[in-house]
Amino acid sequence: MCMRRCLVGLTFCTCYLASYLTNKYVLSVLKFTYPTLFQGWQTLIGGLLLHVSWKLGWAEINSSSRSDVLTWLPASVLFVGIIYAGSRALSRLAIPVFFTLHNVAEVIICGHQKCFQKEKTSPAKICSALFLLAAAGCLPFNDSQFDPDGYFWAVIHLFCVGAYKILQKSQKPNALSDIDQQYLNYLFSVVLLAFASHPTGDLLSVLDFPFLYFYRFHGSCCASGFLGFFLMVSTVKLKSLMSPGQCAAWIFFAKQNVKIGCDTDLEHDRMTRLMNPVPQKQLEIWKKTVKDIHFSSLKIDQKHTTN
Repeated sequence: MCMRRCLVGLTFCTCYLASYLTNKYVLSVLKFTYPTLFQGWQTLIGGLLLHVSWKLGWAEINSSSRSDVLTWLPASVLFVGIIYAGSRALSRLAIPVFFTLHNVAEVIICGHQKCFQKEKTSPAKICSALFLLAAAGCLPFNDSQFDPDGYFWAVIHLFCVGAYKILQKSQKPNALSDIDQQYLNYLFSVVLLAFASHPTGDLLSVLDFPFLYFYRFHGSCCASGFLGFFLMVSTVKLKSLMSPGQCAAWIFFAKQNVKIGCDTDLEHDRMTRLMNPVPQKQLEIWKKTVKDIHFSSLKIDQKHTTN
C-alpha cells in the first residue's frame, strides 16, 4: 500500500511538472496567447479521453440528477475562470511568481472557514496564510519583470480557485464524485469557450499565428491536452488514497520540482534557448508569408464567386 501511494505521488509530480512546462512553452515561447482556443482544446481532449475511459470501464461516471448538475453549475463557471485567467497569467508571468500568487487562494479558503463557517483554525494555519499573503504582497516590488496585466489575471485566477474550492467543499457528500465533477467541468468549458472564441477575437486572430502549421506547435498542443488529462486522473487518485495533509505535501513537492531550473529573472531566456525557437527576423518573414497566403486564398475565392 505504501509503495502504491509513492508510485501515485511520483506519477502526479511527473504529470504536474510536464504539464506546466509544456503549457509555459506554448504560452510564452511560441506565444500562443489565445486562451479560449488553447483551453478549449485542452478541455475537449480531456473530456473525450474521460468519456472513452468511461466507455471502456476504466473510469466510473455516475448518472447524476438534474438538481446535482444545476447545483454544480456555478463551480463549472468558476472552473472556466480558473483555466482562462490562469492561461492569461502564465503567459506573462514567470512560473515561481505564478505559483506564489496561486497559493494565496489558500488564504481565501482559510478566511472563509474562519469568518463564515466559524471553524476553529490552528495558529499555525493562520500564520501560514499570513506568510503566503505577505509573500504575494512583496512580489510586485521585487519582480524585475513586473507585468500589470499578468498580475491582474493572476488575481482573478486565485479568487476563482479559492471560490471553486469553497463550493467544492460545500457540496453534499456523495452527490458528485471527483470524476463526475471534472466531467461536467469539461463539458461546460468546451461549450462556453467555443462560444467565447469569436467575441474575444481569438477565432480570427489565430490565423495570424506564425506557427499555426508547424509540427512543433501541433505536438506541444497535443502533449498539453494529454498531460492535462493525466494530471487530473493522478490528482483524483492521489486524493482517494491519501489524507488531505499528505495530498498537500505532494502538491508542495510537485510545485518545488517545477520551480527547479525556473529562475525568476532568466526563465524566459533559458526556455527560449532550450527549445531553440525561431529567430525574430525569420518570424516576421513567416508572418508576412502566412498573411500573403491568406489574402491570396481570399482573392481566389472571390474570383470563383464572380465567375
